[in-house]
Amino acid sequence: MGEVTVAPISLWASDLVYTARMIITCKRSLRPHIFSALVVLVAIGAGLVRAPGATAQTPTPAPDPSDIADGMRLYQQKGDCQACHGWAGDGRKMDSQMPDGSNLRETRLDRARLIMTIKCGRPGTGMPAFDKFAYTDGRCYGMKQADLKSPMPDPPATLQPREIERVADFLFQKVVGKGPMDRAKCIEYWGSEVEACREFK
Repeated sequence: MGEVTVAPISLWASDLVYTARMIITCKRSLRPHIFSALVVLVAIGAGLVRAPGATAQTPTPAPDPSDIADGMRLYQQKGDCQACHGWAGDGRKMDSQMPDGSNLRETRLDRARLIMTIKCGRPGTGMPAFDKFAYTDGRCYGMKQADLKSPMPDPPATLQPREIERVADFLFQKVVGKGPMDRAKCIEYWGSEVEACREFK
């Protein structure tokens, strides 16, 4: 979906002046209709009404710290994401029997694509789908189970949509784009200096 841009106030003002001039020069029978259109234009310009298909440009509020803590717990325990991606999300897996996970600290996925990857996994790789209904109804990449070339691995547990969002919030708060782990980042990650932080200088 493309980005919606908002024109500067000066463009709205010049459009309104032009529309007002058109009202004055139009025949009297058209004035009520043009006046109605002008009212709608002014309402759209003021942000009171949105044009069809337009989306709001409000910034996403920062996640609640308790949601971040919940996302971290889901990442480490219920989803057991650290088995493949490592506790720090750096791809240093915790279980040698598990597939290699990508380095989430360097991922270029945005939030929506990260959520889709958690929800739907990555067909043809070791990344499982955490959505219980993935590949049952086309919600994942428009594919169903029969469309997959090889079976998807089973996740340790399935996650509810809100849990997937909390894992994504946690990752964007503590992992994605944070660069290589060091001692200071480790302490910030855990909230205190834990044993895992001692390996960093």
